[in-house]
Amino acid sequence: MPETDYIKVPQDRVGVIIGTNGKVKKAIEKETETRLEIDSNDGIVTIIPKENMEDPLGGWNANHIVKAIGRGFNPEKAIKLTDDDIYLEIIKLPLIIGKSKKALARHKGRIIGKDGKTREIIVDMAEVDMAIYGKTVSFIGKLENIMIAKEAVKMILNGSRHKTVYNFLEQKQNELKVKEFESVVGINNDEIEFKDDIELDIKK
Repeated sequence: MPETDYIKVPQDRVGVIIGTNGKVKKAIEKETETRLEIDSNDGIVTIIPKENMEDPLGGWNANHIVKAIGRGFNPEKAIKLTDDDIYLEIIKLPLIIGKSKKALARHKGRIIGKDGKTREIIVDMAEVDMAIYGKTVSFIGKLENIMIAKEAVKMILNGSRHKTVYNFLEQKQNELKVKEFESVVGINNDEIEFKDDIELDIKK
């Protein structure tokens, strides 16, 4: 039987994990075949696998769903992690940009962009869900898509111009389209080219 797991989440995210009248907590328990015990005082979530679980990964899924909600995702997006092809990736910003609060705010601002535009482009073109919370940037999606979004964020953190990042995302998006097309029709054609109707002309 899988072991009991313990996760500490930020205090202000405890209520989100519980949900109105315990709705979110019950949904997680149902989807993952686990029981959650939540200590509202210290933010500790105890994940207890049920006996005779049909899915041996239920506890693992519950762990990642709770982590995702703790990192700023809404429950509807976090619950996608029950899908075997969907993953969670968390980047700890201090490891990349140091401990300066001003630097943290500046870099988070660049990731979000004016009116949230940069974040929106990363989410749309990499086809991931993204949350920026505290000192972390997190992604939910297919592994290949997460790697693209993660690289785009790292480019921004390393000082790349936004236009350069958008060009990178456009290139990767086209590569994914070609790969998807090849997998559907069963061919490998290096001459296939996709062009988007909308051109990105967003200055840094």
